[in-house]
Amino acid sequence: MPLSVADAEWFQRPPLRAVFTALNRDDHEARIVGGALRNTLLGLPVGDIDFAVTAQPDEIMQLAEQAGLKPVPTGIDHGTITIVSDGVPFEVTTLREDVETHGRHATVTFTRDWAADAARRDFTINALYADAEGRVLDPLGGLPDLQARRVRFIGSARDRIREDYLRILRFFRFTAEYTSGPPDVDGLSACIQERRGLAKLSAERIRVELLRILVTRNPLHALQPMAETGLLISVLAGVVHLGHFERMAALEAQLGSEASPMRRLAALAVMKEEDALRLSERLRLSNAETARLAAMAAYAPVLSAGLDDKAARIALYRLGEKAFCDRVLVGWARSDAGASDRRWRRLYDLPGRWQPPTFPVKGRDLLSRGFAPGERLGHTLRALEDEWIRSDFALSRDELLQSLQRDQDSSG
Repeated sequence: MPLSVADAEWFQRPPLRAVFTALNRDDHEARIVGGALRNTLLGLPVGDIDFAVTAQPDEIMQLAEQAGLKPVPTGIDHGTITIVSDGVPFEVTTLREDVETHGRHATVTFTRDWAADAARRDFTINALYADAEGRVLDPLGGLPDLQARRVRFIGSARDRIREDYLRILRFFRFTAEYTSGPPDVDGLSACIQERRGLAKLSAERIRVELLRILVTRNPLHALQPMAETGLLISVLAGVVHLGHFERMAALEAQLGSEASPMRRLAALAVMKEEDALRLSERLRLSNAETARLAAMAAYAPVLSAGLDDKAARIALYRLGEKAFCDRVLVGWARSDAGASDRRWRRLYDLPGRWQPPTFPVKGRDLLSRGFAPGERLGHTLRALEDEWIRSDFALSRDELLQSLQRDQDSSG
């Protein structure tokens, strides 16, 4: 495991170096902390880059302004300032130590003690720092855990969890993302013992963390132990289907499809429309997420490997490409067919072979034939569309309007 990140491309970027230069003044020191450092050491992609600094929030603001950077007090009460350097935002937080913990929000005091700041974090692999020269500093033994790909709570696991019960789900997410084996025994035991604390969390916070678990590198490393210990059923308030989930993940990988948290949630926990409604309420899903989940749970149209081409085209037209592909993958994952099944693959590939046409008749066509705006016009338009669909989308606009004229003549 390297003891420096000085050669990392992101570490040498001018906007980041400018933040180091601005904050390493007047007897203050800034260090990189958290995910960017952890992922670099593991050879994984780097996202946001965060700083920890000995300067207090008002001093951070002043130092940034003096250096010509833009400070934004995004979380100044908690010691966090966002510094914008050449258009790039960096979250900068004053070193802190807990004075009192009471759930999600602890009472903290600012400090200059790096070890104290490290001790209030969740996992040892998140308590690594890099100074301006790129040297990795490890006050709590996180490097051996990172090298072993072990996710371990700092100090007492139960104490860390009681500070914020969301750490139960974060433990499983980090296990699924960074390990290649079972969860840390002490951490798992603490999560089980403190499981009742999950009821104190908002549905929104649980939703965010759960959906992130579903698209980790090895989600079953989290979901399997969560299911075995009853934690997953407690979170979802319903039966789960790990086999369906595993096949969905395998299908997405085989087909080169983006890992979708909502599609994976449907495979894991939805078998009927009522399940989608329950999950929507349980996890406070957005309207768009609820609609997508409900579409995957709908009873009709039934999509199966044995569907004939005409029925498949009708389903694609009715559902639209996104919902159609979602429904095909969910049905495929629930079946016993493997990822190489030709019939399911042909159904999934239909949008690439056939693009649904546009219904050729418009409301103005009926208005020009004497229809008044209203319910009768809409009903007639839908009836013509159904006739067009039954023809396998073959009837032209003129043929449909001629059919309408014949119906009017016969009824008149």
